[in-house]
Amino acid sequence: MNFPLTISRGARGLLCFALATSILRAADDTPKLTQQFLGKYCLECHDADVQKGDRAFDAFKLPLNSVTDLIEARDIIDQLTLKEMPPKKADQPTDDERLTMIRALRDGTVAAHAKFQSTGSRTVMRRLSSREYENTLATLFGRRVDTLGLTADFPKEKTTEHMDTIGKTLVTSGFLVDQYFQSANRLIETRLGKPVMEPKDWRFNSHFVQYEELQGPHKSAFNYRYLNIYEQPNTDTRQGSYGHIEDFLEGVPVSGLYDIEVEAQAMHRDTHYDPKIFGIDFSEPFILGIVPGDVTKGHIHYPQAIEPLLASATLPDDKPTWQKFRVWLEAGQTPRFIFPNGPYESRSSVIQVNKKYKDDFKGRTNGSDVSRTILLKEGKLPYIRISEIKLHGPVPEESGSAEEVAVFGKDGFMEAKAIDQLNAFAEKAYRRPLTDADRQPIRSLYDKRLTEKATPRQAALDALKLILCSPSFLYLSEITDESAKPLKPYDLATRLSFALWAIPPDETLLASAKSGKLTQDAELKKHIERMIADERISGFANGFLDSWLNLRDLGGMPPPRDANLAYYAEDLPASMKTEVRLFFRDLLKNNDSVAQFIDCEHTFVDKKLAKLYDLPEKDKLRLADGFQKVSLKGNTHRGGLLGMAAVLTVSSNGVETSPVTRGVWVSENILGIPPPPPPDVVPAIDPDVSGATTIRDRLAKHRSDVACAECHRKIDPLGFSLEAYDPVGRWRKKYPAANKKAKPAEIDTTGEFPSGETYTDFATFKKVIHDTRADHFTRHLIRQLLTYTTGRTMELNDDLVIDQLHDQVKQQGRGLKTLMTECLMSQVFRSR
Repeated sequence: MNFPLTISRGARGLLCFALATSILRAADDTPKLTQQFLGKYCLECHDADVQKGDRAFDAFKLPLNSVTDLIEARDIIDQLTLKEMPPKKADQPTDDERLTMIRALRDGTVAAHAKFQSTGSRTVMRRLSSREYENTLATLFGRRVDTLGLTADFPKEKTTEHMDTIGKTLVTSGFLVDQYFQSANRLIETRLGKPVMEPKDWRFNSHFVQYEELQGPHKSAFNYRYLNIYEQPNTDTRQGSYGHIEDFLEGVPVSGLYDIEVEAQAMHRDTHYDPKIFGIDFSEPFILGIVPGDVTKGHIHYPQAIEPLLASATLPDDKPTWQKFRVWLEAGQTPRFIFPNGPYESRSSVIQVNKKYKDDFKGRTNGSDVSRTILLKEGKLPYIRISEIKLHGPVPEESGSAEEVAVFGKDGFMEAKAIDQLNAFAEKAYRRPLTDADRQPIRSLYDKRLTEKATPRQAALDALKLILCSPSFLYLSEITDESAKPLKPYDLATRLSFALWAIPPDETLLASAKSGKLTQDAELKKHIERMIADERISGFANGFLDSWLNLRDLGGMPPPRDANLAYYAEDLPASMKTEVRLFFRDLLKNNDSVAQFIDCEHTFVDKKLAKLYDLPEKDKLRLADGFQKVSLKGNTHRGGLLGMAAVLTVSSNGVETSPVTRGVWVSENILGIPPPPPPDVVPAIDPDVSGATTIRDRLAKHRSDVACAECHRKIDPLGFSLEAYDPVGRWRKKYPAANKKAKPAEIDTTGEFPSGETYTDFATFKKVIHDTRADHFTRHLIRQLLTYTTGRTMELNDDLVIDQLHDQVKQQGRGLKTLMTECLMSQVFRSR
């Protein structure tokens, strides 16, 4: 307040006293105003007698005296902010009344935070997730480890609110401890304990035995001269998905790099057969891929748990050519050849060719059908033909194996420095300086193995297994004192690195921790910005999106194969996930507003997604182009997360769509408002209500039940516009017909929010979210990011910090990089 210069000091004091008195009087009036508001607008439906939605506000008052009151206050704030309460048909408060009530409640929650300090708000010491465990081993040993399948037999990871980084759910069982030992033993012995072997050569150009059903025809047509691949791996019947080397089932003798040369040719890409028979895009060159196989792990012709793609190449059509690959194979693995963009099902293709092109073979049939032998000899079935395979290896690595260098240094294992080398590796594995308590068991085991007549190298290898089974490796253990709240530098470095890269800290980050500077604001911010700009940020993008949007479950409820051939034939789930990841990283790189998650005029698609979305690029893109950034300007069907096939697929059940299922997904993942659980006794949504032709009609009848209406009026409007998409995210205007005689029903994409905003379609639905609920979305994104990166769920005591972070981010334009940086600079992230 600016006082006139002529006012006396005494008068100024009186004015200040009067002002202070008015403020205190207003504070005294707050509880009364709150009670008046509730009595005027809420208690008719929410008193002790009625309790709509299981809520009674007649005993609610300020100041807040319990955690239950605090939760209730936050809920009332949400309802008033969204204008969902009072209901539209009830008397409405003026904007001033609503704002005064919201302010009073917010002030009340801030005051209550001081009273209800949680003994929690700390991260439970947690172990590495299976994902982080494999990433960490790959980093420590300098090479991919997915060929070993180290976590294949681990128990399925539990999650909290879809997050796989939460300490309280990352428990360790006796079985898992045993699996850790088995994995450490296999990794060390396979990669570092393998015998020294001179390179060897193998050559195969005959006896290419195929899958059982194909053996007879192949013997008759080719006498096993060729190894042919007739379909892609992701099929239902698996008749020719994997080409193996029958005379090399024992696999390679030791783990290592192997040079593979393959003489191969794409056959009949110009076939006159209808492409629909094969579910294949004949405009694209055929692709040959290599995956590992292990005859001891399952049928060599079928998919196996461990089969990462090792290499691939496109094949010419005109003649056989030699393709050269260098791949990593584990001891006992044999290369298998696949046709990633091949026909969907070989058996079905043969049947359909018989029906449609039998006349091509002038009556030379086997009974009523053309035999597969004749089709192979004279037909035009598309496939890949391999005529010769050469293997050479293991190929020596110029400076020693990557694992040897990573573990023991550039000079390799040295007996005289064994303990120093083991301690140096342990320091990297434990992500901090060692203590005497860390060094002692390493020295003891090494010495013990020597007394048991083990070679020095073997003793060192056994000590490495001990390190990989240590809690200091398996757990993100903290050396920060229990009584202290701020994390010490090494603990902060570990938390930051696993948050952003899902791997241990690099040398630069560890050097900052060692100097003690990392806990300083400027130093920490410098490293956050450096790490966000690094390609390794994919570790965060992939893990966080799997958690926040539940993309981990994409494909968990796949659609029927017959009605969604492209979903399987083109491996659409992989493309769907990639779109979301690239979109996220693009927003992060450019620090674009997080509001673009709600609506945006661009996205990333490959040829397969462009076709699914019916974008103009579907006629321009090639598979070799990969993903491209494309404009969605003027496109009312796409834009933002809710227009992406990954989100639309994971929010349906694979068979049909429901405004309820998708509405709940939007409420939880976009707005951050988990719907209350349904009542204990709730009538099911009748799948065949007489006279109801669509899910919307059935929901209208369902909502006539008072027990259901309260929640459905909030959930269903969030899902109605998304009915314009089928279970895999294709745009549609009508529902599929229930049967051949039924008429497809039109989809009604209109809706009305409980707060009164209306929309007519998907585009106007997004606009309502964008214009009226961007704050809710931003606050929820902050909460999710803090939950994921700290390894604990956010508590009531964190709400004040989250609100402050939201205000800071909003003032700076809601940039995604800004949001991440502010979260990682916050005391929530930097505390135990």
